Amino acid sequence: MAPIKSNSPFASYFDFFSRSGTDAVSPYVPTPPASGLTATGGVINDYEDSGTYYRSHIFTSTGAFVVSALSTSPSPNNVDYLVIGGGGGGGSRFGGGGGAGGYRTATNTPVSVQSYSITVSGGGAGGQISGGPGEDGSSSGTNGGNSVFSLPSAVTSPGGGYGGRGDTQNGGPGGSGGGAAGRFSGSGGSSSSYGNNGGGANGSPLGGDNYRGGGGGGAGGAGNTGSTPGVGGSGTASSITGVSVTRAGGGGGGGGNGTSKSPVAGGPGGGGTGGFGIAGTNGEITTGSGGGGGGYTDAPGSATNRIGGAGGSGIVVVRYQITSSQTGTAKATGGAISYYGGKTIHAFTSTGTFANTSGSSLPIQYVCVAGGGSGGAKDNGGGGGAGGYLTGSTTCPTSPVTVTIGAGGARVAGGNNGNQGTPGGLSGAVTVPVTGGGAGAGPGNPAGTGGSGGGGNYPGGTGGSATSGQGYAGGNGHPSGGPAYGTGGGGGAGGAGTNGLASQSGPGGIGVQLPPTFQNPDSITALGYPGSSGTYWVAGGGGGAGDNNGGGGGGAAQGLSYAGGGYGSYNPNPTVPGGNGSTNSGGGGGGGGSPSAPSGSGGSGIVLIAYPT
Repeated sequence: MAPIKSNSPFASYFDFFSRSGTDAVSPYVPTPPASGLTATGGVINDYEDSGTYYRSHIFTSTGAFVVSALSTSPSPNNVDYLVIGGGGGGGSRFGGGGGAGGYRTATNTPVSVQSYSITVSGGGAGGQISGGPGEDGSSSGTNGGNSVFSLPSAVTSPGGGYGGRGDTQNGGPGGSGGGAAGRFSGSGGSSSSYGNNGGGANGSPLGGDNYRGGGGGGAGGAGNTGSTPGVGGSGTASSITGVSVTRAGGGGGGGGNGTSKSPVAGGPGGGGTGGFGIAGTNGEITTGSGGGGGGYTDAPGSATNRIGGAGGSGIVVVRYQITSSQTGTAKATGGAISYYGGKTIHAFTSTGTFANTSGSSLPIQYVCVAGGGSGGAKDNGGGGGAGGYLTGSTTCPTSPVTVTIGAGGARVAGGNNGNQGTPGGLSGAVTVPVTGGGAGAGPGNPAGTGGSGGGGNYPGGTGGSATSGQGYAGGNGHPSGGPAYGTGGGGGAGGAGTNGLASQSGPGGIGVQLPPTFQNPDSITALGYPGSSGTYWVAGGGGGAGDNNGGGGGGAAQGLSYAGGGYGSYNPNPTVPGGNGSTNSGGGGGGGGSPSAPSGSGGSGIVLIAYPT
């Protein structure tokens, strides 16, 4: 429409109405809808509690909590947090249980627009047996690592204390203290302000070989004295993720009398069981729980019964209030629930149940990844194979589905084959089994088979085979020669491990990228890892170990770790272990090098389920 000229007879008429009335001079502008605090990072879970809506960011591996916008609604710009350190490893041979990682929580902590780094540490290694039946062949566990939420006043939860070994060792100090070794009258490790002491040992009254290590301390209680036996201290419950979960239990103490074989309970909350005549078990992943102490028996080949369990990895959770408009409507329960691309996504980083509550059959898309295998160790160890990987679509009835998250194979000391990863997948109403990754080969031992196969060791070891449709074989070790004395990389979900060369050990096999349905940018670095192109990659094979800087990288990356696969030990220095597979990646652990560097542990698995919102 042309403008009205000032000399027009209608000009004064239009001028009057242009200057008259509120609507004419102040056009209506709708008020934008209120929005809550906006942030990214971790596995996101939206839920409602008694009419209040929350979003939690669950970090099971290192990353960043990035606040991009503050709330425009009455909701406060405050967060609640839970920070748990990695659990301590249990000692071997009458070993004490590992202590739980420190347990720190707080509410109504103010945040601003910025990036806050998150460190989530792994659990300590379980004690190993490197010699004969005497205590000189045993070792303590190691402390878990610290987990940190980098607020202006950094929140640090110390790792759990190690379990003592054999005849002569007290439990180690830590977030919660480790238990004392069973075959002497020793003291449990002391705790920080964020845990409890480990249990002592009182071997003298029992006599003979009937000794028990003390239980590791837990977030909710001290470890028990070994003569009772040494049950691990209890964990503590939190509902910060929307459901009540008990975490940070202490590991049970180990012992034995040569004939009886029974587990000693770890603390509620994921503590590993101690071994009475059997090996200790690992603390549960993402709980910061202690590993169980190793047992004792004189039976032939009993060294494997004396090994301590590894501590469970830690966790960091950040929660804040949101408006109801930021959530969708879930048609099922279980796991961490988020909404992306018109789909509702349930992410399981630990074992649980998926229950269809819609009242009718539900079409789902899934990804299942099993735990990766650990690398072998010494002269040089092959890389661990990635956990089995399967993806597809199906229809889920209203009956529940059990979701199992497999643990990665525990790292090993020099002179040992690696450990196979734990199976995972779906079972019950929908059955999708995935096989744990194969163990990397140690000296004179074959590589393990699995979802993907482990790498062969030097000289000339053959890579392990893979489960059809779930992964690829491991690479072979070089038949002879240096300077690297190369070993084979573990197989990955997307390709075989590379053969070792005289000059370079083989990288692990390439992983796979998660389907686009699960590539939520709000959870980047939490669902998957960097890969050969971009992010969201999982199930890379572990690299083989090599001398003279010749270790293979994880996930087909020379010198790096892609798709969650750990790098192989690259130096004869025994202080340089193989790299661990990443948490919830199913990646294989890197091989341990000559002369005695330990291997890397395998990464735990993950299960993702999606359906239309």
